[in-house]
Amino acid sequence: MKIPNRVGKYIRQPGGFRAFIPEPLPPRPPLKMGDALFLLHSQADQALARLDGLASTLPNPNLFVYMYVRKEAVLSSQIEGTQSSLDDLLKYESKVTRKDSPYDVGEVSNHVKAMNYGLERLKSLPLSLRLIREIHEKLMENVRGGNKTPGEFRHTQNWIGPSDCTLEDAMFVPPPVPEMQRALDQFEKFLHQPGPIPVLLQCGLIHSQFETIHPFLDGNGRIGRLLMTFILCQKEVLRYPLLYLSHYFKKHKQEYYDLLMAVRNEGDWEKWIEFFLKGVIEVSRQAQETAQAIIKFEKERRDFLIQKIGSSSSAVNLWSRLFDHPIINSQKVQELLGCSQATAIKCLNQFTDLKILEEITGGQRYRWYRFSPFLNLFKT
Repeated sequence: MKIPNRVGKYIRQPGGFRAFIPEPLPPRPPLKMGDALFLLHSQADQALARLDGLASTLPNPNLFVYMYVRKEAVLSSQIEGTQSSLDDLLKYESKVTRKDSPYDVGEVSNHVKAMNYGLERLKSLPLSLRLIREIHEKLMENVRGGNKTPGEFRHTQNWIGPSDCTLEDAMFVPPPVPEMQRALDQFEKFLHQPGPIPVLLQCGLIHSQFETIHPFLDGNGRIGRLLMTFILCQKEVLRYPLLYLSHYFKKHKQEYYDLLMAVRNEGDWEKWIEFFLKGVIEVSRQAQETAQAIIKFEKERRDFLIQKIGSSSSAVNLWSRLFDHPIINSQKVQELLGCSQATAIKCLNQFTDLKILEEITGGQRYRWYRFSPFLNLFKT
């Protein structure tokens, strides 16, 4: 549904460029929930509820979360142009020394830190402009863009477009600083305002509005995508932070950007919300499939391990620790199990022979191992 000026309007600025000044949420007139959109919302709600319920049946849901947070960090960062993979991130976190590690892996690692920091802070501080600034500071610390006032809303004009474009020929110019500050105040009121809008629809509205305000000099896309998961966890729609739409947004990247622009230019909230809800359904179902695969994998491989080498406490203990240490070496095994070097090496050799672990460094010393059968469940 196209309603120009429903979301805001472009106003020419003293410098000659046109900047977008957004209207506050919720949309006016309200979202038109026709039969098709109503059905999509119902399906998305059900898919999310099934995912949350299934996650609680996992042997250890936190290990599922551990991997999903990292997968999201990789995909969300890739939308912004990073090259690092999930393996690169896990190796970086494990301190595996690699000369060919992508230079931007630190940015992805910061995304994980920002996500975990935000989830922890939500236990004592509601989602707010203050918390958004704190999360942004974690995201941008000591990485590319780290000189662009991490943790502070911008004090200068920014714009969106190719790297070599100017303010005058930008694809989109967010609100100037005074209007940005007013828009942020209205944005925070909507975050805290109880109302009849269902939580999933709030998520879609909030993500689009945040990207339109574009309050940071860098990192807006990543923060905007994190907000959706924070909202669902704060509202207790999800017990575990498992809804990550970056895979869907990356897969439909141009449509994602086009629909955000259509909201601004044509007031077409309905098309954006339709796209967003389809993403919730698709991503929730994919996560359910992964959760089911993990349950099956953990039982079958554990039974296989015990059948092959018995119920040795060291082997069984190592098996349970691999899920949150999928890149590992003998020193880490000794630390985790409190065992000798000889026992650690024996376990690693047994697991390698059984193709549970894969040696990834190729040397005789300082070997590192990858929990490949498990990590392959998270390939995109």
